[in-house]
Amino acid sequence: MKEHGKKYIEAAKLVNRDKAYSTKEAVELVKQTAYAKFNGTVELHLKMGVDVKQADQLVRGLVLLPHGTGKKVRILVFAEGEAERIAREAGADHVGADDLIKKIEGGFLDFEIAVAVPQMMAKVGRLGKILGTRGLMPSPKGGTIVPPDQLPRLLKELRQGRVEFRTDKTGTIHTIVGKTQFTSEQLHDNLTAMLDAILRAKPAASKGQYIKKMVLASTMGPGIKLDLATVGAAA
Repeated sequence: MKEHGKKYIEAAKLVNRDKAYSTKEAVELVKQTAYAKFNGTVELHLKMGVDVKQADQLVRGLVLLPHGTGKKVRILVFAEGEAERIAREAGADHVGADDLIKKIEGGFLDFEIAVAVPQMMAKVGRLGKILGTRGLMPSPKGGTIVPPDQLPRLLKELRQGRVEFRTDKTGTIHTIVGKTQFTSEQLHDNLTAMLDAILRAKPAASKGQYIKKMVLASTMGPGIKLDLATVGAAA
């Protein structure tokens, strides 16, 4: 296992590994321990108390972060005809139909989010093995399949900081809540919005403790354990 460098070790000394911090304490600490020279990402990691083998216990949802993600999002839209015109006018980075599908089959993946109008999904479906494994496949649950007239609203939200969260196969949620150069207040607002959305997404079939552990961390920085009780997640 690779040993941590001096900067990480110094940053880790600021974190009490035996303590669970409140959200306000955690965002202050995540900024103090962010030693990377670039504007790093602040991530939230949650170990969920759900059985991911049961379809009715999967946790998934959308949240519009109050202060955005701080990240430029490249958006691709599968559309043709009038829908293509609307997508281009709404500011999509890549728009197309058969030509775009062929380009992706050839290895093109220079985007973070893929959107589609319903009429395109019969064709887009063949990209499942390429986009699905990367979490890029448009889907109704992800809110990324919409009628043409809803494209401007959707693209605006995606650029403003709409984030999708979901449990992975290990029952963990990994999501972004901002950048290290955000103010503590901005990070706290985003963190609170994300946690509220995850709590509201609790499946009816979920039994026992919904969230088992939460950790906040910056890029390359040490993990900061969050107090479940302070966010109403201890039940």
